[in-house]
Parts: sequence; structure tokens; C-alpha cells
Amino acid sequence: MNLLEIKNLNINFNLEDGIFPAVHDVSLIIKKGTTHALVGESGCGKSITAMSILQLLPKTASITRGQIFFNNHDLLTANTEEIQKIRGSKIALIPQDPLTSLNPLYTIGDQLVEIIELHQKSEKNQAKDKAIEALNMVKIPAPERCFNSYPHELSGGMKQRAIIAMALACNAELIIADEPTTALDVTIQVQIMNLLDDIKKRYGTAILLISHDLALVSQYSDYISVMYAGRIVEKAQAKDFFLTTNHPYSTALIRALPSNKFKKLASIKGQPPTLKQKINGCKFHPRCSYCMPQVCSNEIPELKEIGFNHFSACHLN
Repeated sequence: MNLLEIKNLNINFNLEDGIFPAVHDVSLIIKKGTTHALVGESGCGKSITAMSILQLLPKTASITRGQIFFNNHDLLTANTEEIQKIRGSKIALIPQDPLTSLNPLYTIGDQLVEIIELHQKSEKNQAKDKAIEALNMVKIPAPERCFNSYPHELSGGMKQRAIIAMALACNAELIIADEPTTALDVTIQVQIMNLLDDIKKRYGTAILLISHDLALVSQYSDYISVMYAGRIVEKAQAKDFFLTTNHPYSTALIRALPSNKFKKLASIKGQPPTLKQKINGCKFHPRCSYCMPQVCSNEIPELKEIGFNHFSACHLN
């Protein structure tokens, strides 16, 4: 069953020197109890797409077209009060830097209790019990001690677990994990991803995983959508994606992995376009090894189905 559906989302940035498109006709479906990874290099529009779900866009950004349905309710037509009820309660956000979500002046317990009281309408004693239970669910050692700790007293991995505990305490149906392992060492990265995967399987929680790390994504995702310059260029079930990668950008990302099916490690030439950089035709064509200049530099390829539930936007198809 579809939990979240984004249809033809378009986002512009309104800057002093003009209006610049950042997201173009992005469509995504996230089913209950699945992990959908949105991958691509930095600046491709992944995070801005995710932030639009909770209406957390910066003041310079605006949605010009599209729909975002959560449980069949269009979030873009919801008022501020309705969105505030959904944030944290139905849809939770795990940011790149957990310090941006944790108030350094309050203990972890105070912040958990406040969220539970707000969204679950619990009494203070009940909220405390639920908070400690949530900390225990995310496998924090000595949850009572963590409850009474301030954010600066916790490691990066423990802070991230505390953020995940907040999502669990409020029974969130969807977790948006925006590069949740960026600042963590490899061992802690695996622990956090295993925890999220366990939550998905145990509670049926859906996860939108924002990442630039295809190696990480390959182990934990059910569906993958690849973004480049604000567009979805390929999307498929994870198992099909890694077996039959189609778009040249997706193939280039896989070739750049230390261990890939092509065996030879290769970098992607050039740099992703900036927001203000205008490129006609396929946005990837200046970096593409398969570029057909007459077509690729003039026509934007259509995202079309090339196999069962497998879509790609390339003139080679």
C-alpha cells in the first residue's frame, strides 16, 4: 500500500539574480514497510525534495507545481496546524547532523518527554516511561542514564539513536533519514543502518533514505531512485537496479564504488551542474561517455518504463 506519493513536484529558488529551477517533475512512491533510497551527488536536489514533504523549505524556495499525498491526504493543501500535527508524529526527520535537532540546554529525556506529551497526549509519568522504553528500543546502553544526559555528553552515534528514539516514541509511520550516517565512523554507520532496517521490519515503518552512498544503499533499500540536477533519471526495485543498471549516470556511480561488478574503479568526469548553470537537453550529457551530441544536447529525455517497474530517462532507450 502506498504511504507517500509525490507527483510531478517542481521547486524553484527565488534568488536576487533570478529564479532557478531546483527540482523538475519528481515523482516517487513510498510503500508501507519499505525503504526507498533517493541517491545522487551533493546538490542534485535530494534533500530539498525530502524537506518539501514537511513544508520545511528555506524561504527562498517555493513549490511551483505538484502534489504530495500522505495516507491519501495532499500535504501541500494542508494548513500550518495540520502539518504541525504530522511533523514528528506521523512523519519523523533524522537530519544529517543530530545536533540540529537536539537542544543543548535540555536533557535527552526532557526533549523526548516534551515530544511525547505533545503528540501522544500522555501524562508526564507515562511520557517518561515511553521515553525510556524508546531509548531501550534503539539499543542505547543504560537508557535511564541517557535519559538524564545532555546532548554534549553523548557520542555522535548515541545522538543519532536518540533522534530515532523520538520517531519511535511517537509511532511515526514514515522516517525521512537525510544522510543519517554522514558524520559517523564505519562501524557506527552499520549499527545505525541495521537499527533502521530492524525498525522497518519490526514495526512496518517506511523509510525515505537520502544518500550519496550507493554501497550503503545497496544493502538496505527496497527501491532506488537516482537524481541528477533535480531530475529522477532512473528508478527501480533495488535488486533489479543493481543487476540491470540502465542510465549512464547510475552506471557511472556504480563504477565509482571500490567494489563493483565492472571490477575497474572509475571516477565520473567533470562536476555536477550548479543551480544557476543552464544546460540544454539531458543535464548529464556534458559528463556522459555515451553522449550523442545532436540529440542529447538538445532534447530532455523522457522518464519511461524499460522493464517491470524499472524506469530510465536516456535517449539510448
